Amino acid sequence: MTASASRQELYRRASGVSVPWMIQGGAVLAVLGAVSFLIFALGSDPGRAWRIYHVNFLFFTGLAQGAVVFVAAYRITKGWWAGPIVRFAEAMSAFLPVALVLFLVLFLGRHHLFPWIEHPTPVRGPWLTTGFVFWRDLLSLVVLFGVTLTYVYHDLRPDVAPLVATATGWRRRLYEWIAGDYTGTPEQLAKVEHRLTWMAPLLVVLYGYLFSIIAFDLVMSLAPYWYSTIFGWFFFMGAFLTGLTTTGLMMVYWRHKLGLHELIRREQFHDLGKLVFGFSVFWTYLMFSQFLVQWYGNLRVETAYQFFRMAGPWRPLAWTVGLMVFFVPFWGLIWVRSKTTPATFSVFLSVSFAGVWLERYLLVEPVAVDVEPAFGLPEVGITLGFLGLFLLCYGLFARAFPMISPRHAEDAAKMVHH
Repeated sequence: MTASASRQELYRRASGVSVPWMIQGGAVLAVLGAVSFLIFALGSDPGRAWRIYHVNFLFFTGLAQGAVVFVAAYRITKGWWAGPIVRFAEAMSAFLPVALVLFLVLFLGRHHLFPWIEHPTPVRGPWLTTGFVFWRDLLSLVVLFGVTLTYVYHDLRPDVAPLVATATGWRRRLYEWIAGDYTGTPEQLAKVEHRLTWMAPLLVVLYGYLFSIIAFDLVMSLAPYWYSTIFGWFFFMGAFLTGLTTTGLMMVYWRHKLGLHELIRREQFHDLGKLVFGFSVFWTYLMFSQFLVQWYGNLRVETAYQFFRMAGPWRPLAWTVGLMVFFVPFWGLIWVRSKTTPATFSVFLSVSFAGVWLERYLLVEPVAVDVEPAFGLPEVGITLGFLGLFLLCYGLFARAFPMISPRHAEDAAKMVHH
């Protein structure tokens, strides 16, 4: 098969994909989640609804952002092996505009979440004041999401431009807007690649800096007298890990759905599995580094935060998080066969995915109220609503854009041949 014919075949498989279970199922879950949130937020314990809303906002926003940061890292490191799976990660960027709206909604529940609003902390000065916190976080998210979506936009241009002539209706208008004056000349392609090359490190740097601000403001400030200088790292690397695991799970799904077994091969499973393994270890390193310094210093203002999660009713959950994010993925993905077999690969990535969600739950819930962990209708309903929103956004992206980038796939193929 010629390169041209191969590219056309990829476009045929990956364009206009029908994923009704994502779009329709996601929409149903999103509506049920919204109804659940309204019922419980207006009920007798609104704080519980707002806390689980906060947990899911942090988790799904970090997941979507972390996946696109993986794409940027792929370009920086020239890890061309990931070419066939790039679009699976970029599709998660469709959730980011929704996440910005969800942040604005979060502002409405601020009195149920942040103790420093009702009980100001003079030691923090003006840093922890409602206006300063929410305006700087809104600006951080707008800048980060703006750069992320601009990156995805430019990466899409060379892939949608050849489809303008054959597309119809709303898809054609969308492709014309994205492609603009792009016609596929070598000079234009080189210009796009150059722009992506300098945008990738910019995105990674902004992610580390701005997501650290989000971590300090929206998570660490829940316990306003506790602090950790590496908490920002711990938070955004956890989000990056979920971006990797979700990309891996989507890789397994799209490989089967689109029949991409000859394109997504053992190399993609092995390399992505090694990344999940490595960042599971790095997550543990950051967690232990944070804990060790505070334990050794033995300052009450620092150790109280840790001990509260490691004793009493929260202790089983803390151990479960450690098992799911570190122990199970470590011993599961240390073997080559478990990384390269889709079934076991999916199982270990799913465990890590759920473990990071529990970790976000453990960060938010105990500092908000001194009660035992609760997993009832509010938690299930609102979490399913966020999952539905994410799937709906992902499905709409898949319906609109080709889910395989032929030029990235060709880069991976060249690497294999060399």
